[in-house]
Amino acid sequence: MATQTERDTREILKAVEGAAGQLPSAERRQFLRKALTAGAGTFAGAAFAGLSIAHAADVPASAGSKYPPGLPPWSRTLGPGVDWQPYGMPVKYQADVIRRQVAWLTQSPQASVNFSPLQHLNGTITPNGLFFCRYHSGCAQINPAEHRLLIHGMVERPLLLTMDDLMRYPAVSRTHFVECAANGAMEWKRAQLDSLQYTHGMLSCAEWTGVMLSTLLDQVGVKKGAKWLLIEGADGAKMARSIPLWKGLDDCILAYSQNGEALRAEQGYPVRAVIPGFEGNMNIKWVRRIKVSDRPWYTREETSEYTELRPDGKALAFDFYEDAKSVITFPCPEVPPQHGKGLYEIRGLAWSGRGKIKAVDVSFDGGANWRPAQLQGPVLTKSLTRFTVPWQWDGGPALLASRALDETGYVQPTIDELRAVRGDRGVYHNNSIQVWQVTAEGKVHNVQLA
Repeated sequence: MATQTERDTREILKAVEGAAGQLPSAERRQFLRKALTAGAGTFAGAAFAGLSIAHAADVPASAGSKYPPGLPPWSRTLGPGVDWQPYGMPVKYQADVIRRQVAWLTQSPQASVNFSPLQHLNGTITPNGLFFCRYHSGCAQINPAEHRLLIHGMVERPLLLTMDDLMRYPAVSRTHFVECAANGAMEWKRAQLDSLQYTHGMLSCAEWTGVMLSTLLDQVGVKKGAKWLLIEGADGAKMARSIPLWKGLDDCILAYSQNGEALRAEQGYPVRAVIPGFEGNMNIKWVRRIKVSDRPWYTREETSEYTELRPDGKALAFDFYEDAKSVITFPCPEVPPQHGKGLYEIRGLAWSGRGKIKAVDVSFDGGANWRPAQLQGPVLTKSLTRFTVPWQWDGGPALLASRALDETGYVQPTIDELRAVRGDRGVYHNNSIQVWQVTAEGKVHNVQLA
């Protein structure tokens, strides 16, 4: 009687031999056409089943092969034990999936930024080690036992908290994105960088755990007439921003955990502010002080770097929200369609600082025509939302674009529509529609359409 392993091997071999026969070209085209028009659910199962059959002919089925039913070396040896890596690390084959900086972007790496590799990430949660970083005086290295958080100003009962004190308060876990206001800043006048990582990589999303700021404000007792909060960091720059009091009482978090573990140093360990939907520089890291006041406290950066010059010559001092935005993450310049013409799944991310994403449309001709994409749940407020749509590429040139609609009714604008409001000298809040040009050779380029 055959053993279970022998029966399994025969079954695998039979399956491979059955799949290895290439479908006739006309039949295959008909199959893919049906899969494409059947809808997203059928596409996920039937359409990709067709692709696997088409590729199976290239897989050798000999018993000595490393492909099924053969066994590769790693299937015939023992692996390392559970104590191999006390803190888990990515596999060596993912060594290229890293944050990257632009060396010439700033005068000093201590006052610079690196970019998250969106092109290589799946889902909506950014791993802690790949979450983008922005510094103003380098990364503060803080001993939590010596760190204190002061809440003072227009309050009845000022507080000076240790980290142990802070972690005794009721905690929440919320998923929110953080986006630098300068994400896409180099694209205002023209398309400059053939890279998803460099055009959109100052964006990441995590599950944050910590204390609601409203809980602490209730504890200290905010005095009548207070309207603003100054939040200050403990880094060398003492980076500080003013936020409206109503926002602090709404959904802000003083977070000490990110994606289930303590904050990394570069993300503000031991405690940072998470200001959902507002520009990234307001999410102060290494928080040491919160002052309640009746007026905003203008820092040097707020009065110079973070204002926005408009076409009429006036400057907008406060522009907090990150408006609805989206980008196609596959295909993109770093990860083009690699198998020639055929069926692909367009994938992307959408987000809005004003609430939930309601819909995303995708265009294959630069915005002349639009097709609704499927949103992948869960769709959370002020968080990244994943979208997909099938694409039958005929091998010719294409212009891929996506536009997001949020629950307020706001529609992501084109770059020309945005310039009409903000001018072409803008730096911050570039939430324009991104267009990727796919060439007949399968290359993908960053372009802007007139």
